[in-house]
Amino acid sequence: MTTKRQSVHGQWSSRWAFVLAATGSAVGLGNIWKFPYITGENGGGAFVLVYLICVCAIGIPIMMAEIMLGRRGRQNPIMTMEILAKEEGASEHWRLLGLMGVLAGFFILSYYSVIAGWALAYIVQSVSGAFTGSDAKTVSKIFGDLIASPERLLFWHTLFMVMTMLVVARGVRSGLEKAVTLLMPGLFLILVLLVGYAMAEGSFAHGIEFLFAADFSKLTWGSVLTAMGHAFFTLSLGMGAIMIYGSYLPQDVSIAKTSFLVAGADTAVALLAGMAIFPIVFVNNLEPGAGPGLVFQTLPIAFGQMPGGVIVATLFFVMLVFAAWSSAISLIEPAVTWLVERKGMTRHMACVVAGIATWLLGIMTVLSFNKWAFTFTFAGEEKTGGAFDILDILTANIMLPLGGLLIAVFAGWIMSKKSTTDELGMEQTYSGYLIWRFLVRYITPVAVSIIMLKAVGIL
Repeated sequence: MTTKRQSVHGQWSSRWAFVLAATGSAVGLGNIWKFPYITGENGGGAFVLVYLICVCAIGIPIMMAEIMLGRRGRQNPIMTMEILAKEEGASEHWRLLGLMGVLAGFFILSYYSVIAGWALAYIVQSVSGAFTGSDAKTVSKIFGDLIASPERLLFWHTLFMVMTMLVVARGVRSGLEKAVTLLMPGLFLILVLLVGYAMAEGSFAHGIEFLFAADFSKLTWGSVLTAMGHAFFTLSLGMGAIMIYGSYLPQDVSIAKTSFLVAGADTAVALLAGMAIFPIVFVNNLEPGAGPGLVFQTLPIAFGQMPGGVIVATLFFVMLVFAAWSSAISLIEPAVTWLVERKGMTRHMACVVAGIATWLLGIMTVLSFNKWAFTFTFAGEEKTGGAFDILDILTANIMLPLGGLLIAVFAGWIMSKKSTTDELGMEQTYSGYLIWRFLVRYITPVAVSIIMLKAVGIL
């Protein structure tokens, strides 16, 4: 048995602290609008069933593998992969998998921070009553004026980055853990309040039917591909966040049970968001359009027409910020830990360096919506976001699926059976271990390869 290592950054106080942190990493802006919408469009309950199968066959096995790698290495993703590759007698080039994860988190946060800044700006708009009585033209102008102003976008981007780095600078227990133990219960509470409001004031029966009525006639091969992709992307896999969070996980905590809890909480948030959003959309005869437009242009119209709209809109955008904030701290943590462990920086200095670098790259996204906007075609689709779309394509379509694929290959084929059984600690449920090993060796690599081929337009 390998000598158990300890992270120099400390560890979570309990399994629940890790579950909250990993759920916070997984729950992001996409959960609030994307999952409910693709569920309704692809057969409701029938799609949810396919999605849950994909989570169990693809998402959870890779999450278990990524947590396992993190806990076994106990360092930043680059050094963890370096250590584990050496331990298994494999090529030192496996450290590039860790490097790709660190870079992916860095790139994603650079543009994610700008989008999260929109939610911060909309809290102010909501409190001021800007949406009260507004029609589509007025709301569209509010959004258009925001993204057309580099100065305003830069201000909110800067504020969100400062919020993120202040948490990360405080360390694992005092920063990350304390933040998620406040943010995640807060997010769940706001969601429940919004669902209650949707029951009272929205077209709740219509919303529930849209989300849960099982229409198997709408299930196509495209629906299955969509379910596979979302099952992978929703759990924040392949970007180093889960690996670094795993490095702080106490040795006596079950990785398998914890992974199921995180996946369940992530799915619950997405479904509750749908139960809150769509009754409000339908009662106002609005279209449940996909994309950020639902959040920033469709919902504000509904909020403006409904009783208590100012309070509901404010709660909704506070919830969005909570979701974005809990994800952001996990995205930058791998880069910060690398600077501490490899470059010998203090945690505060590492946060300053990583935060400024991310902020500077984010300026490209700020300008992508106005001064530096340009159009290009990728995988048959026209993109108009300039550098923002390029970074999004690079990370979501290439780096994350490739990272997930390589994690599965390393855990399933490079690591010895003894190493994986030792770290997963599944001796009492050996049949469960065999199922995981089969999935991570044969099913998940094929599935993630298909996801990547679809993402780049080959399928």
